[in-house]
Amino acid sequence: MSKTIIIAEAGVNHNGDMALAKQLINVAADARADYVKFQTFKAAKLVSKEAKQAEYQVKNQSGQNDDTQYGMLKRLELSEQDHHELQEYATQKGINFLSTGFDHDSINFLDTLGMDLFKIPSGEIINKPYLKHVASKGKPVVLSTGMASLKEIEEAIDVLEEAGLQRTAITVLHCNTEYPTPMQDVNLKAMLTIQEAFKINVGYSDHTLGIEVPVAAVALGATVIEKHFTLDNSLPGPDHKASLEPAELKAMVQAIRNIEVAMSGDGRKKPSPSEMKNKPLVRKSLYYNGAYPAGTVVEEHHFIAMRPASGISPMQIDDLIGRTLKREVNKGEPVEHKDFS
Repeated sequence: MSKTIIIAEAGVNHNGDMALAKQLINVAADARADYVKFQTFKAAKLVSKEAKQAEYQVKNQSGQNDDTQYGMLKRLELSEQDHHELQEYATQKGINFLSTGFDHDSINFLDTLGMDLFKIPSGEIINKPYLKHVASKGKPVVLSTGMASLKEIEEAIDVLEEAGLQRTAITVLHCNTEYPTPMQDVNLKAMLTIQEAFKINVGYSDHTLGIEVPVAAVALGATVIEKHFTLDNSLPGPDHKASLEPAELKAMVQAIRNIEVAMSGDGRKKPSPSEMKNKPLVRKSLYYNGAYPAGTVVEEHHFIAMRPASGISPMQIDDLIGRTLKREVNKGEPVEHKDFS
């Protein structure tokens, strides 16, 4: 099994504070994620000033006077200089920097940063000009599919391919955009449906609470996992409450790496090298259940199966029943073929 790409999604959990953003990079690097990802946008180009926040955004930001998406996003913008500073800091910490661009200028800017892939968020899957622009950069694409139907996913893939991107350079992430996603809405098997329908690399962008679902996705074949994280779930902001705290992020990464190792065998059922030493200790062989004189014609009750497995297997008991002992045997002695005439 190849290594799963783990994207630690800082998103907008920096709350517009560069010190907080750098602490998030520290956490992602310490957890040994492959990427730490932010979001690149200008509120004025992303949303109208009248658009209301989603229900979960309002709920998670109690106390804010402005309930518009514009007001929320304006507070969460990162400048170009911020991006350069965060990318340099991530490099120092040994983790790849990534960001999702939400408009054409942001795509162009991120391309100048030399990122090695582009992440398309769920909301842009029906934005044809955006999809064409991302594809034109000629870099691998990770496409989230929250709220999308299979037909919409197919149309987005077609746009990316028509714009010059090879299908092998596209990874489609199954996703649900409710924060947090109820377990009954995860529908993880849809990831396999996408894989089968389009013969394409798949992964999973997770918004559930906890780490079980992304770990399960890796066991099912996800090649990319994306998961929000924060320094503290109690911080104000739209995504903190549906994000992993630092210890949870580290646990998720370790669990995924463990699953990769566990899934890496050849599929043949056979004793492993580590358990061979246990075989004679745990299995049983035949011993005499009592003291019997020479000439005894043995029956099943004359034997008992006990540890260790140093002699005749209990699976061979039928070969012994009806045979005659040629010597006296004692209770607890191991049964040997030479005991019989």
